[in-house]
Amino acid sequence: MSGTIGNNILSHSGSIAVTAAGLNWVSSIVTASTVTVEAGNGYWINTTSNACTITLPASAEAGDQIVIVDYARTWGTNSVTLDSNGLNFQGNADTYTVEYTTDGQSVNLIYSDSTKGWLPLEDDVAALDHIPPPTQRAAFAYGQVGSSSNTSLKNLMNSSGVIASDVTGVGTARRMISGATYGTDKGIFAYGYVSGNVNMSNLMNNSGVIAADVTGVGTARRGTGSTGYGADKAIYAFGLAGADTNLSNLVSNVGVVASDTTGVGTARAELVGVRYGGDKAIMSFGTIAATKTNLISNLGVVASDTTQVGTARTAPGAATYGGDKAAIAYGTTGSVTAVKNLVNASGVVGSDVSGVGTARNSIAGVGYGGDTGAFAYGTTGGTNYVSLKNLMNNVGVIAADVTGVGTARATLASAGYSLSA
Repeated sequence: MSGTIGNNILSHSGSIAVTAAGLNWVSSIVTASTVTVEAGNGYWINTTSNACTITLPASAEAGDQIVIVDYARTWGTNSVTLDSNGLNFQGNADTYTVEYTTDGQSVNLIYSDSTKGWLPLEDDVAALDHIPPPTQRAAFAYGQVGSSSNTSLKNLMNSSGVIASDVTGVGTARRMISGATYGTDKGIFAYGYVSGNVNMSNLMNNSGVIAADVTGVGTARRGTGSTGYGADKAIYAFGLAGADTNLSNLVSNVGVVASDTTGVGTARAELVGVRYGGDKAIMSFGTIAATKTNLISNLGVVASDTTQVGTARTAPGAATYGGDKAAIAYGTTGSVTAVKNLVNASGVVGSDVSGVGTARNSIAGVGYGGDTGAFAYGTTGGTNYVSLKNLMNNVGVIAADVTGVGTARATLASAGYSLSA
């Protein structure tokens, strides 16, 4: 009998070394596209960069055991294929394809005999039961301050929802820009309009400092939806690039914007994106007659349209609350509104709730303080810009207007930063 096993329940002969963990877990993480494994071992299989074909031993005895585990929860993107190397697998010859394609899966293989060969004793899926830590602070930045004047001003908001005075901005002044949190405690501001659409980005560190322009990747456009997703990444999607688009661009956990992905869903602009359920996201509303929603998985995959309830409108704001829920509020239907729609932890958008505060559009929303949100700035029509804010508590109730701090403006962006209060 080959390998090291913890409990010889089948009473086969051989040298059996009982270990505290049962199996001998191989310490190195498998990242290659191919690997040959041995009985008695457990393996961490990381398919972040590529799929992996695992070749099982060419000979085996009853009771031999091998365990493989999805190290990075990426088997759903890059699968694992087993080559049984001449032996049967669940009674089938090794000409059959054995593939595992589920994130978080682990497979416990036991060899039985020459008839049935390798049998999965277990092929469990471990739930992703953690969510990213919520950001405590936020920043509002960029936007439009006059009929044709852009700005790169920034206003930081602390963990109690207090907005600070203007800070002279860094980067190209622009409007119709979008922001998102990435890397759990940092932010990114990208795309927008100067005298034409741009695809530049500006990263913000976990102290709220915005960096210089980075030449962008992907189609230049404005009015995109943006949000974090997964544990620490972000996505920009849709937007206006000559015409409305449904393109998307993923942002890595170090703030690198990827090239265009052909979009899914109805092309539109001036929509919002926001997290829900801890690690997933939703894009909703925008410049279309009907109200559409596109859910985004924790891998950044944009789903097809879902028709939702609620008043169709353009340029609302969105913010998280309560740890796993969100609210979409304000916007314009041709006339500005303060209407609110809550998004539950499953990504379902609720019916209209009468709004609180001054009706306006081209507003920014953001989560802060761990489980609360804020909506700030915007326009009540035309160039009637305001610096009002409305705080939202951890059950999604939006409070009355608070006179804002900083330059009144609209079509700005917001992003959370910092894990400390």
